[in-house]
Amino acid sequence: MTETTKRLHQKILLSALFAIAMAYLESSVVVYLRELYYPNGIHFPLREIAQPILWTEIGREAATIVMLYTYARTIGRNGRETFAYFAMNFGIWDIWYYLWLKLLIDWPATILDWDILFLIPAPWIGPVLAPVLVSVALIASAYMILYRESKSRPLRLTLTDWLLEGVAGLVIIWSFLTDADTLSDIQYPETYAWWIFCLGLGGGLLIFLRRILQNRFGKNSQI
Repeated sequence: MTETTKRLHQKILLSALFAIAMAYLESSVVVYLRELYYPNGIHFPLREIAQPILWTEIGREAATIVMLYTYARTIGRNGRETFAYFAMNFGIWDIWYYLWLKLLIDWPATILDWDILFLIPAPWIGPVLAPVLVSVALIASAYMILYRESKSRPLRLTLTDWLLEGVAGLVIIWSFLTDADTLSDIQYPETYAWWIFCLGLGGGLLIFLRRILQNRFGKNSQI
């Protein structure tokens, strides 16, 4: 292992520790909320949560994203590294969030259990496996970006690449969104639109891998 690679791995390790610690804070808050509102477990339709608590929860989610971004911006030397550290920390945070919950309250029982994933701008719901797969893809892709940066061979995505990746992300989000206006309106889903999810995740990975291969063989068009 070269000295450059060693320094990169040390930096990634410290970054990962930050994300893991954040995941514990996040999961501990969820433990408190579940004990207060759902002591017998979450069942759909959900018990209505007071508006001040709901807005506080939405603010907490927004604050989490801000914290992950500002940390990434602090350690990233350029826009590519900032994006990569944000994506990697988001993925690590998300996976460890579920690991901490499993350790603290033995939930989820399986990776196919349903969860409320996010509340902005509307409730997202889906099996735990879905966000975990997204997180694994984010971590792997981020590492590729950071590794190439450390070797002075940066991966440069075109504007078209970014737009297509954005569309792929929106397709994944579409698979999570429901028609419910409030949490108390959410009914237990009978099925999850895995085909929509796979279309978004697979499409995003193909776009990224295509650019990796083109960069490798010197066919990249830079912006």
